[in-house]
Amino acid sequence: MELKVKKLRDDALLPVRKKPSDAGLDLYSVEKVVLKPGEFKAVPTGIAVEIPHGYFGLIKDRSGLALNYGLHCLAGVVDENYRGEIKVVLINLGNQEVVLDKHTRIAQLLIIPYLPVEVKEVQELSQTERGEKGFGSSGLK
Repeated sequence: MELKVKKLRDDALLPVRKKPSDAGLDLYSVEKVVLKPGEFKAVPTGIAVEIPHGYFGLIKDRSGLALNYGLHCLAGVVDENYRGEIKVVLINLGNQEVVLDKHTRIAQLLIIPYLPVEVKEVQELSQTERGEKGFGSSGLK
């Protein structure tokens, strides 16, 4: 499969899969970003993509940034028909200001197939063993 990527700025870096078996393509910031605790920003990448038909892009955290700095991605679905700049919405959930230099790997983009669904209203749903139990109902162990 081919992912077409257009640089919107000369200094933008193309997404990269660091290892052949990596699921995600690393996305790079195209400018320096400072995030105070509790602050969130849309961080520009300087690129636009053409996602193949039947797929969507999912922007997810980089585990090292999440663990070491408390950075988390908000929002994250890139539809196949979107052609604008990819921006990564990052929030600082940590207790300290985080400075990300230009060209820092800030998130990963996964290209995932989706199935078209038809929404059908019904009066009843099929019964299951779990039923309506949720939010920790299965316990911790």
